[in-house]
Amino acid sequence: MSLKEWLFGKPIPNDEAEEEKIGPLEGIPVLGLDALASPAYGPEAALTVLLVLGASGSRYIGPIIAIIAVLLLIVQFSYRQTIAAYPDGGGSYSVARANLGRKPALLAAAALALDYVLNVAVAISAGVGALVSAIPGLFHHMLPLCLVLLGLITLVNLRGIRTAGKLFMAPTYLFVACLGMTFLVGLVKVVSSGGHPVPVEPPPAIPAGTATASLWLLMRAFASGCTAMTGVEAVSNGVPIFRQPRVRGAQRTLASIVGVLVVLLAGVALLCHAYGIGATPPGQAGFQSVLSQLVGAVAGRGVFYYVTSASILVVLCLSANTSFADFPRLCRMLALDGYLPVSFAHAGSRLVYSTGIIILSLLAGALLVAFRGVTDHLIPLFAVGAFLAFTVSQFGMVAHWRRSQEPRAKHYLMVNAVGGTATGLTLAVVAVSKFSEGAWMTFVFVPLAVLLFHTTRRHHEKVEEAIETERPMRVVQAAAPVVVVPIKRLDLVTEKGLQFALTISPDVQAVQVRAQPEECEELRACWKRRVEAPIRAAGLPVPELVVLRSTYRQVVDPLLGYIHKLAAAHPDRFIAVLVPELIEHRWYHYLLHSHTATVLKMMLLFRGGPQVVVISAPWFLRERKPPFTRALRSPGTSLQASAARKPASSST
Repeated sequence: MSLKEWLFGKPIPNDEAEEEKIGPLEGIPVLGLDALASPAYGPEAALTVLLVLGASGSRYIGPIIAIIAVLLLIVQFSYRQTIAAYPDGGGSYSVARANLGRKPALLAAAALALDYVLNVAVAISAGVGALVSAIPGLFHHMLPLCLVLLGLITLVNLRGIRTAGKLFMAPTYLFVACLGMTFLVGLVKVVSSGGHPVPVEPPPAIPAGTATASLWLLMRAFASGCTAMTGVEAVSNGVPIFRQPRVRGAQRTLASIVGVLVVLLAGVALLCHAYGIGATPPGQAGFQSVLSQLVGAVAGRGVFYYVTSASILVVLCLSANTSFADFPRLCRMLALDGYLPVSFAHAGSRLVYSTGIIILSLLAGALLVAFRGVTDHLIPLFAVGAFLAFTVSQFGMVAHWRRSQEPRAKHYLMVNAVGGTATGLTLAVVAVSKFSEGAWMTFVFVPLAVLLFHTTRRHHEKVEEAIETERPMRVVQAAAPVVVVPIKRLDLVTEKGLQFALTISPDVQAVQVRAQPEECEELRACWKRRVEAPIRAAGLPVPELVVLRSTYRQVVDPLLGYIHKLAAAHPDRFIAVLVPELIEHRWYHYLLHSHTATVLKMMLLFRGGPQVVVISAPWFLRERKPPFTRALRSPGTSLQASAARKPASSST
């Protein structure tokens, strides 16, 4: 088994693609972890804003979570219609493209892409925050831990959707079970104590308040808490990964995710208020997450606490998987429409869009480094992109139902209109309240992403216009090309290059670049005996030896200059540059050699001009004899008659 297969698994053939599809049970961990993990950082983000109110801040978390829960149910109901109307996935981008036009569609795509990248960074940093809460000694290693976890999740997703689903299923349901049991026990204690339960492990004392509750402060807390809604759209984006019937499976998955999420959010809000739990300042020593305090208050710091903390940590980290499932598919749709490079549309050996996965990992890693792995610094950027995508999708569905002839189209239109209005108002609140805290960057990144999409599309259109033709092929009786073979010395690599060159044209020039005159004379002295004599004996045209002096010890530039002169001297002929190359046994052996041949080919492609054709002539180190064992009496006769040769070395 190769290293690639050991890391990523064996390639999956096309006829097994259907077997890689998932059902609702696997759909929850694959597409729902972003939403299900949000109770770990959404309420905490709101409580962090409310820290200035002191102990009284926890009384406001209930109403804030209630409003968020209502929004969740509205969005969930409207996305059920989106899944049924657009079963090919794409979410906001597909809806806007079909109903609102190109510009709103690209706006939605940019917002979604930003949301997915931020989700990865927020999820991983929140997971590490949970780990640091349990093991404070790791506080100073937060960023390295974030980057290691990002690498592991990337590797798992490169192995395929089904693999990720199976691997993430157990921790997902363990997380839900642990929190559910915590909330159930906590609720029993709250009721039995008359609303004033005694915590088993007292939470950290909340600092004294420094401000009073104001509408502006509550708006900011609500805006931070709205991050609990992110990830709801993921199911509508990933409908194609479900087994048949896809629509029903996706709708069941969405309903399950939102139902569990509402229960978890309600449990956090209720117990935080009952136990007087607030946030601790993020990014500072002594930090404890809200869930860590809550589980400790209900059950103490025993075995259950550490099992629950471990499940929270794992699920927070794995919640990034939602983005790894959806971001590559969004990029694929953009690539198919010409807005991204075509490599994003190609499925890898494991039937996942590897380019999108790798780019997502790199972008999220850059964010983690920039913000030092602290979740709270990323929250203002997080919510704006998500709600912008929500709003565009909802109003896109309004336009869809206006044209629809379905009997209940007007009913569905009202549902999406209410959803669009609600998410639009929430977007305005989030944008205004978080603008100075970093949300302004969203209004920079999204337009830049849209500009990138437009620029890529224009480039593809220009290229397509330049190369497109419907006329019959022009047949030109062109002369044989002038073949230029760059050589370093006479060895087996050079011999193979010259052999092939003689099959192409009778006009072959072997060109060597040397810095010292004595080096030039050394080659000329053996050229006649080792090259000219055997070729002339075979009755073939003898290649011309051209030695170029390099005053400044350069190789590529003198060759380029000579090739340009040849092209000017032969305007009606191709100049074929045949580059001999040594091919090693192992990839790491290339670290021991120069890469002049690679640089030369690259420069010829960019600066050679329309007459220049670049050809590689590889000589494999495992070769022990020429590829043709009999001497040819036509162009291409082997140089087997040459004198003894020096050991093989890279020719260029």
